[in-house]
Amino acid sequence: MSFAQQFLTEVQEITRQLDAPAIEKMAETLAGVREQGGRLFILGVGGSAANASHAVNDFRKIVGLETYAPTDNVSELTARTNDEGWETVFEQWLRTSKLKRTDALLIFSVGGGNLEKQVSPNLVAALQYGQSVGAKILGIVGRDGGFTAKVADVCVVIPTVSQAHVTPHSEAFQAVVWHLLVSHPRLKAAQTRWESI
Repeated sequence: MSFAQQFLTEVQEITRQLDAPAIEKMAETLAGVREQGGRLFILGVGGSAANASHAVNDFRKIVGLETYAPTDNVSELTARTNDEGWETVFEQWLRTSKLKRTDALLIFSVGGGNLEKQVSPNLVAALQYGQSVGAKILGIVGRDGGFTAKVADVCVVIPTVSQAHVTPHSEAFQAVVWHLLVSHPRLKAAQTRWESI
């Protein structure tokens, strides 16, 4: 089997194993956030930060849900990192945004955050702050989901079908799941351009 065939076979297996009921519950949760006038904050680092930026556009434009990603403001992100440290960069951003119980955090992450291994401690601090104010916590994560999966109201863990491809599959399927969500009849509020032509 070629590498391309192997990778695509893994994609098919992940698709087969995805937790559709959890995705449905996430759609319902997000609909509730919108109905209560809440906001959505999407947090991720690395490739997941790039996904967060794209997802912000989709949730705002297609779903009509007020949505933000702290990583979209590179000046604030780097100032906070430089002055206060990487570990608190998201938590402090959320404090300034006055995160409240009607809001939701959506975490995009391969590992979900792990303080013991010092992986994405900024996500852990943001999640702990989110818990303290009673915000909804959602996650689309890989591997075992880390801290995100432990504390989330709803978490979709991308199944690991290849230890060699945990990161690319996790980040690729973040996009699959969020595109599913913004296309979901419970959430979709505006027609996408090509489907309207």
